[in-house]
Amino acid sequence: MSDLLRAPAEVKYAEELEWLESIDDGPKPFSWRLSPKMVRLFILGSERSDGLDREISQKWFGDRSFVERSIVTLASDRGLLLIGDPGTGKSWLAELLSAAICRNSTLVVQGTAGTTEDHIKYSWNVSMVIAKGQSRESMIPSPIMTAMEAGAIGRFEELTRSTSDVQDALISILSEKYISVPELESSGSDNIVFAKPGFSIIATANSRDRGVNDLSSALKRRFNFVRIPVMTNKKSEAEIVRFRTEELLRRHSIDLDVPPTLLDVLLQSFADLRASSAAAGSDDEKLESALSTAEQIGVLEDAVLHSNFFGERALTARTLASSLVGSLTRREPEDLAILNKYLHGVVEPRSKEEGGSWPEFLEGGRDAIATLS
Repeated sequence: MSDLLRAPAEVKYAEELEWLESIDDGPKPFSWRLSPKMVRLFILGSERSDGLDREISQKWFGDRSFVERSIVTLASDRGLLLIGDPGTGKSWLAELLSAAICRNSTLVVQGTAGTTEDHIKYSWNVSMVIAKGQSRESMIPSPIMTAMEAGAIGRFEELTRSTSDVQDALISILSEKYISVPELESSGSDNIVFAKPGFSIIATANSRDRGVNDLSSALKRRFNFVRIPVMTNKKSEAEIVRFRTEELLRRHSIDLDVPPTLLDVLLQSFADLRASSAAAGSDDEKLESALSTAEQIGVLEDAVLHSNFFGERALTARTLASSLVGSLTRREPEDLAILNKYLHGVVEPRSKEEGGSWPEFLEGGRDAIATLS
């Protein structure tokens, strides 16, 4: 695993998954590797009341009802659609569910404007077709078809980014649970690929993409919707940011502390900016950033890496402010004006009243805006 830039969840937590499977005596749907209760425990972590001989770390932070509803959906014959704002952990939850259920989270189709039916069904190895004709051997199955044949979980990221033709192709897969290959009818080969028990699809969609390629009513009926809200609980959000940052430090072998006071500054800054965005009267008065937990993690990671490579190997409020301004500025001059207003209207009075890290944070933010202006 050490030679992988980013190991999938089933590789990263392989030992933990093996141990859970060895003690799991609960009923398992289809060909699931873990029972629903163990899937939930793997994702949300263990508690003392579980009576386990070892601790299972919490990997996704959010309401347990979202996880339970997702697991129940996958135990049925319906697809699961995780929908919410960018950075709310939809893809990470999908990866964890796939890893726990079938030990393979890599059967993924990425939805874009260029995604075609071939990406969710099959394509052909042209050289083999020329040499031997069309056959099952010369067919290249999509990740979704591979999941069908293995009775595993297929994932479709950013469903609403793909065109209506691609979305429509999913309807028959979710309804009929097979893919027809008409090119093989004349070859005498089996021209239908049937899904095995355990097959399902987890799709994700950003609520901000509404209107890009809206889902048809027919496709909506094939999915159970689980809406993942933006994290607003400061304690839970702090746990997520700390968890992800510790992973980053371990991955890069960085020995650098994140002072709790600076984490509080980051959390409060995002809370302030979210409140300002919610009260804004128009889109021009809002930051283009979704101000999600994922973006908060990105700001802290940027500050940590900058401090490690170019700073004094210690995270400072100045560096944190510079990373925040640099990460959240998507439009110029609109976003810079909003951040400047926040610094003068909120951070400056707070730095005078509370002191602590806020004066240095204010100074770092002003310098970053001046550099970008």
